[in-house]
Amino acid sequence: MKPKIIIDTNVLLVSVSKKSKFRWIFDSFINEKYILSVTTDILLEYEEIISKHMTKQIADVVLQIIQNASNTEFITRYYKWNLIKNDPDDNKFADCAIVANADYLLTHDKHFNILKNIDFPKINVINIDEFRNIIENNNN
Repeated sequence: MKPKIIIDTNVLLVSVSKKSKFRWIFDSFINEKYILSVTTDILLEYEEIISKHMTKQIADVVLQIIQNASNTEFITRYYKWNLIKNDPDDNKFADCAIVANADYLLTHDKHFNILKNIDFPKINVINIDEFRNIIENNNN
C-alpha cells in the first residue's frame, strides 16, 4: 500500500530541481510511489515559495504536475487545530495531515518537532532520510 504523505514546502523546494540530491522525492511522486495530500493553502504556499526561489514558470509546472497527478489527494480543512505555536503558518500542514489521516508529514523544519510530543491527534513527523527508508522498503 502506498503511504499517504504531507510534504512541507521546504522539502518540496529542494526536491524539484533535476540537479538536487533530493530529486528522488519528486521523482517518487511522479512515479506514484506515494499519495500526496494537499490543501489549497498548501498549493498556494508551494507556488509562492518555488516562484521566489526559482521561477514562476517552474512553480507553474510543479503545480500542474501535482494538480493533475492521480496520486494527489485534495483535502478540505474545516477545523484549525493550532498545534504549532512557534510558526503558526506551519499549521496548514499539520491540519492537512490530520484531515487526510496521513501516514507521515515530511519536513526538516524544527517547528514541527512539537508534534512528536502530542499524542492526540497523532501526526508522524519524519525527515528525508526516514522517508527514503519508507519508500525503499515499501517498493521491495
